[in-house]
Amino acid sequence: MNSTNSKNSMNLIIRPFFEKDSITELTGLLHRAYKFLADMGLHFVATWQGEDITKRHVTNSECFIAELDGKMIATILLYAKHKDDKTLPEWYKRDDVRVFGKFAVDPDFQKQGIGSKLLDFLEDYCRKKGLNELALDTSDKALHLIEYYEKRGYRFISTHQWPVVNYHSIVMSKQLNQS
Repeated sequence: MNSTNSKNSMNLIIRPFFEKDSITELTGLLHRAYKFLADMGLHFVATWQGEDITKRHVTNSECFIAELDGKMIATILLYAKHKDDKTLPEWYKRDDVRVFGKFAVDPDFQKQGIGSKLLDFLEDYCRKKGLNELALDTSDKALHLIEYYEKRGYRFISTHQWPVVNYHSIVMSKQLNQS
């Protein structure tokens, strides 16, 4: 995989997760970033996943991190295609759709535009790969997240019930190569 770097004035670097990077640090980042959702009573996988799950996701997906002065402060995963997985929403099985998740910004760095920069990076990355649709799902109770994605051009596709969470998910998607 090519090392794609992006910098801004605050020395933010967005790059792939490397084998030498710490799974422990990444898991801790996910737990901290998703704590607000856990406190709402929502059992997102990222609120409780162990390092084994983090490692499996990083190994089977394209993981990107944002680091500031050498510290991992945000992450996002572009999942590999798994069309034969019967637990997936039908939308995710489409050839023209890729899915992202495990999108997290350390609470100490939230509300500074870092998440937007990371998602801009991923959307541009997907456009360069010729992908047409980028999708995600989030809890129907996480209204702040639904609103955030709507403002970024994501639209409602369907609802879905994952077997490992305690909420209904809202599946959202965005056309990347609009004229």
